Amino acid sequence: MASRNQSSASEFILLGLSEKPAHETLLFSLFLCMYVVTVAGNLLIILAISTDPQLHTPMYFFLANLSLVDFCLATDTVPKMLVNIQTRSKSISYPCCLTQMYFFHFFGIMDSVLIAVMAYDRFVAICHPLHYTAIMSPGLCGLLAGGPWVFSCVVSFIHVLLMSRLVFCGSNELPHYFCDLTPLLRLSCTATTVNRVFVLTVAAMVIATPFLCILASYTRIIATVLKVPSAGGRRKAFSTCSSHLAVVALFYGTTIGVYLCPSSVRTAVKEKASAVMYTAVTPMLNPFIYSLRNRDLQRALRKLARRQIAPSS
Repeated sequence: MASRNQSSASEFILLGLSEKPAHETLLFSLFLCMYVVTVAGNLLIILAISTDPQLHTPMYFFLANLSLVDFCLATDTVPKMLVNIQTRSKSISYPCCLTQMYFFHFFGIMDSVLIAVMAYDRFVAICHPLHYTAIMSPGLCGLLAGGPWVFSCVVSFIHVLLMSRLVFCGSNELPHYFCDLTPLLRLSCTATTVNRVFVLTVAAMVIATPFLCILASYTRIIATVLKVPSAGGRRKAFSTCSSHLAVVALFYGTTIGVYLCPSSVRTAVKEKASAVMYTAVTPMLNPFIYSLRNRDLQRALRKLARRQIAPSS
């Protein structure tokens, strides 16, 4: 431990998305707007669902959890980047780096598992509508929502423990805008085999497995919907899943490329572009995707807006 303290880096330099001042000014304005929209959109979804008794159903319960996780995921990475750009200081201390990495993986894992849980909810609602209430009981919903929080906590803590045993004696420049696992592993002077094996194991559990479960759920859903005799019934069934499918495509399309593709085809630029998608773009778009074609949620949002306007008028 003493040798690690003597030789290992005490801080890292986050190079960010661009090193050109003109680009950084544009990036600051863009990401500040995106973050404000993310915070407002996800908090409005949570408030609308929590204050409207008609939305106290499993589907909206999971959506409220997803909105909370999206808000936290964006908050873990974007504000630090904005502060770095504004202050012209790109350093982050070693403990803060590990803390940021912990919460990034905590909420990233939560996002992935919750999206799979929501697919299961749609599967039960469409394939077993008569037994939906019995299957999606409050106890099961609590387990499906609470279990991922515990699982994410444990896995993220192991990531941090494994990272804390590494020595960083070379360059401390991180070609990223936040502390992520793969760029940090490249800077290590010591063997990272255990870390990389654990990363692949976790990726298989929290990315590949949920994605396969989602594919299986929607295979059954499509087979069931195609048996519906009326065209209107088929359209209604598919419309309840379209928003979720858009979120699945956004989230898994980027995370699979970062954590499951061979390192030979990954570059720092591709990793940063993918990270922007699932830490900033996806959390910002999710509230719009889920509310765009959801009349119940639109009604709840209008009701919430009227309640806020009425006292001030």
